[in-house]
Amino acid sequence: MTKPVRVLIVDDSSLFRKILEQTLSRDPEIEVIGTAPDAATARQMIKQLNPDVLTLDIEMPDMDGLSFLEKIIRLRPMPVVMVSTLTQEGADAAIKALEMGAVDYHPKPTAGVLERLEAEGDTLCAKVKAAAHARVGRGVAPQPVTPAAPVAAPGPRKAAVTMLVAIGSSTGGVEALHQILPFLPPDCPPVLVTQHMPASFTGPFARRLAQVSQAAVTEATQGTVLENGHIYIAPGGDAHLEVEKSGLQFACRLNPAPPVSGHRPSVDALFHSVARVAGARTLGVILTGMGRDGADGLKAIRHAGGHTIGQNEQSCVVYGMPRAAQEAGGVEFQIGIDRIAAKIIELTANA
Repeated sequence: MTKPVRVLIVDDSSLFRKILEQTLSRDPEIEVIGTAPDAATARQMIKQLNPDVLTLDIEMPDMDGLSFLEKIIRLRPMPVVMVSTLTQEGADAAIKALEMGAVDYHPKPTAGVLERLEAEGDTLCAKVKAAAHARVGRGVAPQPVTPAAPVAAPGPRKAAVTMLVAIGSSTGGVEALHQILPFLPPDCPPVLVTQHMPASFTGPFARRLAQVSQAAVTEATQGTVLENGHIYIAPGGDAHLEVEKSGLQFACRLNPAPPVSGHRPSVDALFHSVARVAGARTLGVILTGMGRDGADGLKAIRHAGGHTIGQNEQSCVVYGMPRAAQEAGGVEFQIGIDRIAAKIIELTANA
């Protein structure tokens, strides 16, 4: 029998510590080895117990979760799942934590706490178990990301869109996307991104990317005509980001259809739509994440004559989605995260 994943819970609320412990302990593949109310206690328990995974609250006394995470990543890299509220402040902090190297996050409900956590218990357990197998400190040095120069206002004549780039990611994707999007040129083809995120996270995520990217980054909206030099982030929650033809142009479609591959927004939904409307004029990219969302869609892009890229195992936090796409025959180029931006530029240069 496989050894259970050993988890240390760090949260300043005794109620949440108890609820999290009960929730995780229901899974026979997880063992809660301790709980800590603050960073100082957690530091000692990490040394004594050597947990496989840490769940970490963002708001704590003395040393907040982000400060503690920075020390963990720098001094003792280990898988961390952040627990945060879905408020604006909580979303900003959670996104920053993911950029810093946290493997995943889980929302902390502000109402109906016990009922919500129990209902989402399977999701939390899956995240913790996936985190235990995540590659933390994967040996790929992050490229330095500095604030980009302001994007120049477009001239009176806009270049026609001749190619689309579609990117899908999940667990570990926030960090991965920060190694790609800021390095795309200001005249890049339209880039559409589906990253599995709650609705309250995607707006702040787009704004943070906009601060460091040469292209313009926004949340996608219904009917927006796609333009070169723009990156469109799928809004979380209620709809799939797809692409449709609008006359001779391409436009965003927010489709409130049921979840696809267990997700809404779904990477498969995005990939199938671009394969359908753009065919060989498409580049699909599948990045780190749990499960197989995007595998069938990437294969559809390749069958339509488009190019496809899969992040390699060595640089993935979780080699789930890229593995599924590779096994399905959808990956044309399998490369490390540090080479993907350059490969996108190469493959779209003469489009």
